[in-house]
This record gives sequence, C-alpha cells and structure tokens, in this order.
Amino acid sequence: MLEIMDVREIRNYLPHRYPFLLVDRVLELKEGEYIRAIKNVTVNEPFFNGHFPQVPIMPGVLIVEAMAQAAGILGFKTLNKTPEDGSIYLFAAIENARFKRQVEPGDQLELNVKVVSAKRGIWKFECSASVDGQVATTATILCADRAV
Repeated sequence: MLEIMDVREIRNYLPHRYPFLLVDRVLELKEGEYIRAIKNVTVNEPFFNGHFPQVPIMPGVLIVEAMAQAAGILGFKTLNKTPEDGSIYLFAAIENARFKRQVEPGDQLELNVKVVSAKRGIWKFECSASVDGQVATTATILCADRAV
C-alpha cells in the first residue's frame, strides 16, 4: 500500500523534534520496500547561522541524518511500531557517503530510501537525496532497531 504522511503523522514514527526533525512530508511509502519524502530547506534553519553566514549550505551530516530519518519512518511503518512502543533506530554504519551538490535555503530536498535487507534487527538502506532531479548525496545506511 502506498502512503502519504504529513508532519503530524511523521511525528508519530520519529522521536525527533524541532530543530532536529528533518522530514517534512512523506510523498510515497511502500512498507518493506521504499520511501520517498521531502525536507523543505529554509533560511530559518538554526544551522545556517554558522554554516556559513555569508554562503549558507546545509551540512552534509544533516543531509545524511534526513535520509536516516526517512529510513526510520520506513522501518517503523514496516514493523507496525512506533517509538511509543519502546523502540528506536540508531545508526550502525554509514558507507559510501558521497556529496555531489550543495543544498541551500529554498531547496526542496527529496529523500529516497530503499530497503536492501533486514536481519536480526539490523536494517540496510540505499539512500539518496536530490534537489530538482540533481543528486546531492548518496549513502548506504545501516540502522539497528533497539529497545529503549
């Protein structure tokens, strides 16, 4: 089943809150397979005050974090769980991260995440983030589903 989620529903599946919630909308989600989501990048983001004041660029680590949050939503939806159930997804590894385009205020970052595998609570995702069809970042992300 394909799903669309707004930020109110996203907050049910991610424990993150402002200023660290980096997924604004889910455009498509097919449980166990993939998610397509967006992060609207605005000049009001707190990190732009220091990165860099004269040439604001979204830090690469936050682009990777946005992809990981999209992966977390996909994992939670696939398992029909939420953080309220006492579960959280944590980074286990980031592989082959590549940064190909800068992300600036006014950009809409499209997050595409596909499940590669899920074994014994370790999920592997192929991720990409793009702006206007141009790839900004790619990475393979491994997450561990952990009880809290």
